[in-house]
Amino acid sequence: MTRIAIVRRDRCSPQACGNYLCIRVCPVNKQGADCIVKGLDTKAQIIEETCIGCNICVVKCPFDAISIINLPEQLDNSPIHRFGTNKYALYSLPTPIFGKVVGIVGMNGIGKSTAIKILAGLLQPNLGETTAVDYKRIIDFFKGTETQAFFEKVKQDKIKISYKPQHVDLIPKTTSGKVIDLLKKVDEKNQTEKIAELLDIQSILQHDIKQISGGELQRVAIAACVLRRANLYVFDEPTSYLDINQRLQIARFIKDLANEDTAVIVIEHDLIALDYMADVVHIMYGKEGCYGIVSQPKAAKAGLNTYLEGFLKEENMRFRELPIKFEIKAPFSTARKQCLTSWNNFDKQLDKFKLSVNAGEIYKQEIIGILGQNGIGKTTFVKILAGIMEPDDAKIDLKMKVSYKPQYIENNSEELVINILHQAIAKYSNEIIKPLELEPLFTKQINQLSGGELQRVAIAECLARDATLFLLDEPSAYLDVEQRLSLSKIMRNLVETKAITLLVVDHDLLFLDYLSDRLLVFTGAPSFAGTSQGPFAMEQGMNTLLKEVNITLRRDEFSGRPRINKPGSQLDREQKQTGKYYYG
Repeated sequence: MTRIAIVRRDRCSPQACGNYLCIRVCPVNKQGADCIVKGLDTKAQIIEETCIGCNICVVKCPFDAISIINLPEQLDNSPIHRFGTNKYALYSLPTPIFGKVVGIVGMNGIGKSTAIKILAGLLQPNLGETTAVDYKRIIDFFKGTETQAFFEKVKQDKIKISYKPQHVDLIPKTTSGKVIDLLKKVDEKNQTEKIAELLDIQSILQHDIKQISGGELQRVAIAACVLRRANLYVFDEPTSYLDINQRLQIARFIKDLANEDTAVIVIEHDLIALDYMADVVHIMYGKEGCYGIVSQPKAAKAGLNTYLEGFLKEENMRFRELPIKFEIKAPFSTARKQCLTSWNNFDKQLDKFKLSVNAGEIYKQEIIGILGQNGIGKTTFVKILAGIMEPDDAKIDLKMKVSYKPQYIENNSEELVINILHQAIAKYSNEIIKPLELEPLFTKQINQLSGGELQRVAIAECLARDATLFLLDEPSAYLDVEQRLSLSKIMRNLVETKAITLLVVDHDLLFLDYLSDRLLVFTGAPSFAGTSQGPFAMEQGMNTLLKEVNITLRRDEFSGRPRINKPGSQLDREQKQTGKYYYG
């Protein structure tokens, strides 16, 4: 086995643990040799060559700052890139394929963005050394592989790469001016108007980049990426902030980019969207913040099923203890359910937009998923239920305590996470804190958290409040597939054991399919008019939504996950003819 040692600098606090507790308990150190020493940055440093893998330091460290990892024995000893002594290591790379869309799936912090930054030429790998190495050594490292041919073309300037970054919300902080000016500046194809039409952003071309929404920013970033003349396009999480209609639009757009002269790589957590756009999939596995390994490429269907299964047969590697299955649920029965609360018809006018809500009711101990396009009134609806806004023509009093997690979470506080989550820690340590893996964040300030970390903290704070009805607006944003499905299980467990009720707004159909008992569907014209329909039983609710976006879904025969039928295929036509857009 190849052994690596990881020390999380942000967690390591030598003074707080009593002056390098790890050094004092290490058996190698006790025998007079050096294994754990004081590093130049005053943090603990582990000499991997002398580490015996006893894990005593791992167990004793009070801040979970140390990981000692035995890597698979078939793995090459040399990483492709390492960020420094006792820091994250990447051991393989995905392979671009001309004419195909290559998808990458894996948990957050596993190195997906690092891998594609290397391919995109934004990060030169160091092969585990202290400085970047020249391209000749990189090419030799991959000798005999398709990756060797790729880097040879990069060196010869035969590969030009365009990269769409993950965090599009940072664009307004570094860029100013009108959208049209930004796109014209990067346009190497003279296609700004054409791409704007394909991505449905013509209406915002004259808007200031600092004034547009997250979904609009995402599409502008994608437009900027494809307007550059390149033969490898790399998209890091292109569907975040987008609704189901926009996700399908972007998936088709990205799929159409690939041809014999052009390769495409996509990192994506929405498995339905990834399955729809990708021809080939790489699975990335390892340990968050410690190391990452890229699997051999697989056909998209087989690759995503393998990911859910958690076992790579060819590599003989199990990277998840239990497989993820999408069981066919019995229809939610309201016969023996007690009504929790209800609302009558009401309207809300917001400038040019009008929301019309039909009367509905919620039952005790159920989870209602809320679906619909962006700008259709979903957030306005939950804000009214939460008491943050009032309707124009009615009074909403649910006569119970309501807990609300907003779509956009404030991140400028210097408060420590442990203080924000004191109620959750006291009441739900096993039910929420541990499965959401929040303990390592306790000593961080809110303004130091990543998007995914901030989301998990906000979810935990919301679910721990003393309330009967919980409203969560887009809780899957920034979460990886594992975290989304873990969150589903947490929510289901709380509903059953604490007798609470949840309303969840989200755009990830797989997440809501896995989670929901019933669906509330919003339809209409985005930014002008929205109408609520339901709550419906799952089949009726999904049929209502899918008919509007003109797609049909089936279940995968192996994993049970929902998959989009190819438009115009026999199954697609049959399901549309029978009106069964949901699973057939």
